Amino acid sequence: MELNPIFPFEPIATNSVPAGPEWISQIKWDGVRILTYFDGTEVKLFNRKLNDRTNIFPELTNLKSYTAAQSIILDGEVIALDQNGNPSFHEVMRRDGIRRLDRIDSAIEAVPIFYMIFDILFYNGEWVTDLPLQERQGLLSDVIEPNKHIQVVPSNTDGVALFDVAKQHGLEGIVCKKLTSKYLINGKNDAWQKVKNYKDIIAVIGGVTYRSGVVNSVLVGLYNEKNEFIYIGHVGTGKLTNSDWKDLTTVIESIKIEKNPFSNQPKRIKEIQWIQPLLTVKVQFIEWTEGHSLRQPSIQAFVDKNPKECTFSD
Repeated sequence: MELNPIFPFEPIATNSVPAGPEWISQIKWDGVRILTYFDGTEVKLFNRKLNDRTNIFPELTNLKSYTAAQSIILDGEVIALDQNGNPSFHEVMRRDGIRRLDRIDSAIEAVPIFYMIFDILFYNGEWVTDLPLQERQGLLSDVIEPNKHIQVVPSNTDGVALFDVAKQHGLEGIVCKKLTSKYLINGKNDAWQKVKNYKDIIAVIGGVTYRSGVVNSVLVGLYNEKNEFIYIGHVGTGKLTNSDWKDLTTVIESIKIEKNPFSNQPKRIKEIQWIQPLLTVKVQFIEWTEGHSLRQPSIQAFVDKNPKECTFSD
Protein backbone atom coordinates (compact mmCIF):
# COMPACT_ATOMS: atom_id res chain seq x y z
CA MET A 1 0.00 0.00 0.00
CA GLU A 2 1.37 3.40 -0.98
CA LEU A 3 0.07 6.61 0.58
CA ASN A 4 0.56 9.54 -1.79
CA PRO A 5 0.69 13.07 -0.33
CA ILE A 6 -2.43 15.20 -0.66
CA PHE A 7 -3.19 18.93 -0.49
CA PRO A 8 -4.80 19.54 2.92
CA PHE A 9 -8.16 21.11 3.77
CA GLU A 10 -7.75 24.89 4.20
CA PRO A 11 -9.81 27.29 6.33
CA ILE A 12 -11.20 30.53 4.92
CA ALA A 13 -10.40 33.86 6.58
CA THR A 14 -13.07 35.68 8.56
CA ASN A 15 -13.16 38.67 10.93
CA SER A 16 -15.70 37.28 13.39
CA VAL A 17 -15.89 34.14 15.51
CA PRO A 18 -18.80 31.91 14.42
CA ALA A 19 -21.16 31.00 17.26
CA GLY A 20 -23.37 28.02 18.00
CA PRO A 21 -23.20 24.53 19.49
CA GLU A 22 -22.06 23.08 16.15
CA TRP A 23 -18.73 24.94 16.34
CA ILE A 24 -15.47 24.20 18.14
CA SER A 25 -12.35 26.35 18.12
CA GLN A 26 -8.64 25.57 18.28
CA ILE A 27 -5.54 27.72 18.66
CA LYS A 28 -3.91 28.59 15.32
CA TRP A 29 -0.23 27.89 15.88
CA ASP A 30 2.31 30.06 14.09
CA GLY A 31 4.09 27.08 12.56
CA VAL A 32 4.45 24.91 9.46
CA ARG A 33 1.59 22.66 8.26
CA ILE A 34 2.88 19.09 8.12
CA LEU A 35 1.03 15.88 7.23
CA THR A 36 2.42 12.55 8.45
CA TYR A 37 2.00 9.43 6.30
CA PHE A 38 2.61 5.87 7.54
CA ASP A 39 1.84 3.02 5.13
CA GLY A 40 2.72 0.27 7.59
CA THR A 41 6.39 0.27 6.63
CA GLU A 42 7.67 3.80 6.10
CA VAL A 43 6.95 7.20 7.66
CA LYS A 44 6.95 10.28 5.41
CA LEU A 45 6.34 13.94 6.20
CA PHE A 46 5.07 16.45 3.63
CA ASN A 47 4.12 20.12 3.88
CA ARG A 48 1.03 21.73 2.36
CA LYS A 49 2.85 22.20 -0.96
CA LEU A 50 3.72 18.46 -1.09
CA ASN A 51 7.39 19.09 -0.37
CA ASP A 52 9.10 16.26 1.52
CA ARG A 53 10.13 17.24 5.06
CA THR A 54 10.90 13.76 6.41
CA ASN A 55 14.60 14.45 6.94
CA ILE A 56 13.99 17.95 8.30
CA PHE A 57 11.89 16.81 11.27
CA PRO A 58 13.21 13.34 12.15
CA GLU A 59 11.87 13.61 15.73
CA LEU A 60 8.39 12.96 14.32
CA THR A 61 9.23 9.82 12.37
CA ASN A 62 9.36 7.46 15.38
CA LEU A 63 5.67 6.76 14.92
CA LYS A 64 5.58 3.81 17.31
CA SER A 65 6.40 6.19 20.15
CA TYR A 66 3.00 7.86 19.85
CA THR A 67 0.62 5.48 18.06
CA ALA A 68 0.01 1.78 17.55
CA ALA A 69 -1.70 2.36 14.19
CA GLN A 70 -0.88 -0.09 11.41
CA SER A 71 -1.25 2.75 8.88
CA ILE A 72 -2.26 6.37 9.33
CA ILE A 73 -2.31 9.92 7.90
CA LEU A 74 -2.22 12.79 10.39
CA ASP A 75 -2.63 16.53 9.87
CA GLY A 76 -1.01 19.05 12.15
CA GLU A 77 1.39 21.91 12.59
CA VAL A 78 5.06 21.82 13.53
CA ILE A 79 5.97 24.65 15.88
CA ALA A 80 9.06 25.98 17.63
CA LEU A 81 9.18 28.30 20.63
CA ASP A 82 11.01 31.56 21.22
CA GLN A 83 12.90 32.47 24.38
CA ASN A 84 9.62 33.40 26.08
CA GLY A 85 8.03 30.05 25.34
CA ASN A 86 5.70 31.40 22.63
CA PRO A 87 5.24 29.84 19.16
CA SER A 88 7.59 31.59 16.74
CA PHE A 89 7.40 31.37 12.96
CA HIS A 90 10.93 32.71 12.76
CA GLU A 91 12.23 29.87 14.95
CA VAL A 92 10.41 27.08 13.12
CA MET A 93 11.69 28.41 9.79
CA ARG A 94 15.22 27.95 11.10
CA ARG A 95 14.40 24.25 10.94
CA ASP A 96 12.15 24.16 7.89
CA GLY A 97 14.67 26.13 5.86
CA ILE A 98 17.52 23.63 6.34
CA ARG A 99 18.66 22.06 3.06
CA ARG A 100 21.96 20.50 4.15
CA LEU A 101 21.30 17.26 6.02
CA ASP A 102 24.64 17.48 7.85
CA ARG A 103 23.14 20.39 9.81
CA ILE A 104 20.10 18.49 11.08
CA ASP A 105 21.67 17.05 14.24
CA SER A 106 22.83 20.43 15.50
CA ALA A 107 19.50 22.01 14.55
CA ILE A 108 17.57 19.42 16.56
CA GLU A 109 19.40 20.59 19.66
CA ALA A 110 19.32 24.30 18.82
CA VAL A 111 15.65 24.46 17.74
CA PRO A 112 13.42 21.84 19.41
CA ILE A 113 10.12 21.33 17.59
CA PHE A 114 6.67 20.09 18.55
CA TYR A 115 3.94 18.50 16.44
CA MET A 116 0.46 19.83 17.20
CA ILE A 117 -1.91 17.25 15.65
CA PHE A 118 -5.46 18.36 14.90
CA ASP A 119 -6.90 15.81 12.46
CA ILE A 120 -6.73 12.24 11.17
CA LEU A 121 -7.43 11.37 7.53
CA PHE A 122 -6.56 7.69 7.22
CA TYR A 123 -6.46 4.90 9.79
CA ASN A 124 -5.59 1.21 9.50
CA GLY A 125 -6.23 0.94 5.78
CA GLU A 126 -9.37 3.11 5.68
CA TRP A 127 -9.97 6.74 4.70
CA VAL A 128 -11.89 8.54 7.46
CA THR A 129 -12.21 11.92 5.73
CA ASP A 130 -15.97 11.45 5.25
CA LEU A 131 -16.54 11.01 8.98
CA PRO A 132 -17.77 14.16 10.76
CA LEU A 133 -15.08 16.10 12.59
CA GLN A 134 -16.51 15.10 15.96
CA GLU A 135 -15.91 11.42 15.20
CA ARG A 136 -12.44 12.09 13.75
CA GLN A 137 -11.51 13.94 16.92
CA GLY A 138 -12.63 11.01 19.03
CA LEU A 139 -10.60 8.63 16.90
CA LEU A 140 -7.57 10.91 17.09
CA SER A 141 -7.71 10.97 20.88
CA ASP A 142 -7.98 7.18 20.98
CA VAL A 143 -5.01 6.44 18.71
CA ILE A 144 -2.47 9.13 19.67
CA GLU A 145 -0.41 8.93 22.85
CA PRO A 146 1.12 12.39 23.45
CA ASN A 147 4.78 12.69 24.39
CA LYS A 148 7.54 15.30 24.56
CA HIS A 149 7.27 16.23 20.89
CA ILE A 150 3.71 15.16 20.08
CA GLN A 151 0.49 16.83 21.24
CA VAL A 152 -3.17 16.60 20.22
CA VAL A 153 -4.61 20.10 19.81
CA PRO A 154 -7.41 20.68 22.37
CA SER A 155 -10.77 22.07 21.28
CA ASN A 156 -12.86 24.73 22.96
CA THR A 157 -16.61 25.31 22.63
CA ASP A 158 -16.28 29.04 23.44
CA GLY A 159 -14.51 30.54 20.45
CA VAL A 160 -14.79 34.12 21.69
CA ALA A 161 -13.08 33.24 24.97
CA LEU A 162 -10.36 31.28 23.15
CA PHE A 163 -9.73 34.21 20.79
CA ASP A 164 -9.32 36.46 23.84
CA VAL A 165 -6.71 34.04 25.17
CA ALA A 166 -4.93 34.12 21.80
CA LYS A 167 -4.83 37.91 21.90
CA GLN A 168 -3.62 38.01 25.52
CA HIS A 169 -0.70 35.74 24.69
CA GLY A 170 0.11 37.28 21.31
CA LEU A 171 -0.78 34.08 19.43
CA GLU A 172 -1.61 33.97 15.73
CA GLY A 173 -5.34 33.43 16.23
CA ILE A 174 -7.85 30.57 16.19
CA VAL A 175 -9.45 28.17 13.71
CA CYS A 176 -13.17 27.49 14.10
CA LYS A 177 -14.55 24.21 12.78
CA LYS A 178 -18.01 22.68 12.40
CA LEU A 179 -18.32 19.42 14.29
CA THR A 180 -20.27 17.99 11.36
CA SER A 181 -17.64 18.88 8.75
CA LYS A 182 -15.97 16.31 6.54
CA TYR A 183 -12.28 16.69 5.68
CA LEU A 184 -12.22 18.09 2.15
CA ILE A 185 -8.95 17.09 0.45
CA ASN A 186 -7.55 19.89 -1.73
CA GLY A 187 -10.49 22.04 -0.71
CA LYS A 188 -11.53 25.16 1.17
CA ASN A 189 -14.94 26.16 2.54
CA ASP A 190 -16.61 27.90 5.46
CA ALA A 191 -16.84 24.72 7.55
CA TRP A 192 -13.34 25.75 8.70
CA GLN A 193 -12.74 29.44 9.40
CA LYS A 194 -9.59 31.17 10.65
CA VAL A 195 -9.76 34.30 12.79
CA LYS A 196 -6.38 36.00 13.06
CA ASN A 197 -5.13 38.11 15.92
CA TYR A 198 -2.90 39.91 13.44
CA LYS A 199 -2.53 39.97 9.69
CA ASP A 200 0.31 38.46 7.72
CA ILE A 201 1.18 37.79 4.10
CA ILE A 202 3.91 36.16 2.06
CA ALA A 203 5.39 38.96 -0.07
CA VAL A 204 8.12 39.20 -2.70
CA ILE A 205 11.26 41.31 -2.30
CA GLY A 206 11.87 43.67 -5.21
CA GLY A 207 14.49 45.97 -3.73
CA VAL A 208 16.74 46.63 -0.73
CA THR A 209 18.52 49.45 1.03
CA TYR A 210 21.93 49.32 2.73
CA ARG A 211 23.61 50.62 5.84
CA SER A 212 27.40 50.34 6.08
CA GLY A 213 27.43 47.85 3.21
CA VAL A 214 24.84 45.48 4.73
CA VAL A 215 21.18 45.24 3.72
CA ASN A 216 19.03 46.85 6.43
CA SER A 217 15.58 46.92 4.81
CA VAL A 218 13.59 45.39 1.98
CA LEU A 219 10.92 46.66 -0.40
CA VAL A 220 8.14 44.13 -0.91
CA GLY A 221 5.28 43.62 -3.31
CA LEU A 222 2.46 41.36 -4.46
CA TYR A 223 1.08 40.46 -7.89
CA ASN A 224 -2.38 41.70 -8.92
CA GLU A 225 -4.92 40.04 -11.21
CA LYS A 226 -3.14 41.53 -14.24
CA ASN A 227 0.15 39.91 -13.14
CA GLU A 228 1.59 43.33 -12.31
CA PHE A 229 4.10 43.44 -9.47
CA ILE A 230 2.80 46.08 -7.04
CA TYR A 231 4.92 47.70 -4.33
CA ILE A 232 3.16 47.46 -0.93
CA GLY A 233 5.71 48.42 1.68
CA HIS A 234 9.19 49.08 3.02
CA VAL A 235 10.25 46.80 5.90
CA GLY A 236 13.30 47.14 8.11
CA THR A 237 12.11 45.73 11.42
CA GLY A 238 11.18 42.27 12.61
CA LYS A 239 12.85 39.06 13.69
CA LEU A 240 15.83 38.88 11.35
CA THR A 241 19.18 38.74 13.11
CA ASN A 242 22.36 40.56 12.10
CA SER A 243 23.51 37.27 10.60
CA ASP A 244 20.28 36.99 8.58
CA TRP A 245 20.82 40.48 7.12
CA LYS A 246 24.42 39.62 6.23
CA ASP A 247 23.30 36.40 4.54
CA LEU A 248 20.70 38.34 2.54
CA THR A 249 23.40 40.80 1.48
CA THR A 250 25.39 37.91 0.04
CA VAL A 251 22.41 36.17 -1.59
CA ILE A 252 21.25 39.18 -3.59
CA GLU A 253 24.65 39.78 -5.21
CA SER A 254 23.70 37.49 -8.12
CA ILE A 255 20.17 38.87 -8.63
CA LYS A 256 20.75 42.62 -8.68
CA ILE A 257 19.13 44.54 -11.55
CA GLU A 258 19.16 48.18 -12.64
CA LYS A 259 15.45 48.69 -13.37
CA ASN A 260 12.61 48.95 -10.85
CA PRO A 261 10.70 45.61 -11.02
CA PHE A 262 7.57 47.12 -9.44
CA SER A 263 4.76 48.48 -11.63
CA ASN A 264 4.54 51.48 -9.31
CA GLN A 265 7.27 53.69 -7.89
CA PRO A 266 8.11 53.54 -4.15
CA LYS A 267 8.13 57.02 -2.66
CA ARG A 268 10.37 58.67 -0.09
CA ILE A 269 13.01 55.94 -0.22
CA LYS A 270 16.51 56.81 -1.39
CA GLU A 271 19.38 54.72 -2.77
CA ILE A 272 17.41 51.59 -3.58
CA GLN A 273 19.12 48.54 -5.04
CA TRP A 274 16.61 46.72 -7.25
CA ILE A 275 16.67 42.93 -7.37
CA GLN A 276 14.89 40.26 -9.37
CA PRO A 277 11.62 39.38 -7.57
CA LEU A 278 12.68 35.86 -6.57
CA LEU A 279 12.87 35.94 -2.75
CA THR A 280 9.77 35.59 -0.57
CA VAL A 281 9.27 36.61 3.04
CA LYS A 282 6.51 36.43 5.63
CA VAL A 283 5.48 39.92 6.75
CA GLN A 284 3.26 40.69 9.72
CA PHE A 285 1.32 43.97 9.75
CA ILE A 286 -1.52 45.82 11.48
CA GLU A 287 -3.72 46.71 8.54
CA TRP A 288 -3.86 47.83 4.91
CA THR A 289 -3.82 51.59 4.37
CA GLU A 290 -5.27 53.42 1.40
CA GLY A 291 -3.37 52.71 -1.77
CA HIS A 292 -2.56 49.09 -0.90
CA SER A 293 0.32 49.69 1.48
CA LEU A 294 1.11 47.96 4.78
CA ARG A 295 0.83 49.69 8.14
CA GLN A 296 3.58 48.80 10.65
CA PRO A 297 5.02 45.83 8.73
CA SER A 298 7.65 43.58 10.30
CA ILE A 299 9.59 40.65 8.84
CA GLN A 300 8.97 37.26 10.40
CA ALA A 301 11.09 34.93 8.25
CA PHE A 302 12.13 34.02 4.73
CA VAL A 303 9.91 31.33 3.19
CA ASP A 304 10.01 29.02 0.19
CA LYS A 305 7.12 30.02 -2.05
CA ASN A 306 6.65 30.62 -5.76
CA PRO A 307 6.75 34.45 -6.09
CA LYS A 308 3.99 34.39 -8.72
CA GLU A 309 1.68 32.84 -6.11
CA CYS A 310 2.11 35.85 -3.84
CA THR A 311 -1.03 37.75 -4.81
CA PHE A 312 -3.51 40.14 -3.24
CA SER A 313 -6.17 37.41 -3.39
CA ASP A 314 -4.05 34.70 -1.74
